[in-house]
Amino acid sequence: MAEEKNALQSAREWVVDHKLRAVGTLWLSGIVGSIAYNWSRPGMKTSVKIIHARLHAQALTLAALAGSALVEYYDHQQGSGSKVHQYAKQYLSSDGSSQKE
Repeated sequence: MAEEKNALQSAREWVVDHKLRAVGTLWLSGIVGSIAYNWSRPGMKTSVKIIHARLHAQALTLAALAGSALVEYYDHQQGSGSKVHQYAKQYLSSDGSSQKE
């Protein structure tokens, strides 16, 4: 069980650190899978197949963005904060101390 938590924790940390890469990868795999599925269906025009693939990928992207927002919300609730807040604290505190001196 501890091994599963480590793998799950490391996956969550990777998603937190690479949100756009995770969403982009999910989008690309979704559009490739949708094109492969639509191409296996005979009787549809090519333009319709491409439109369906785009719609499927768009829905998958919205779901991935919502999932990324949930990960960010969960991370914020746990108190670890996001990278934006960490960077802001680091740079604003160093800028503020140099201006005071």
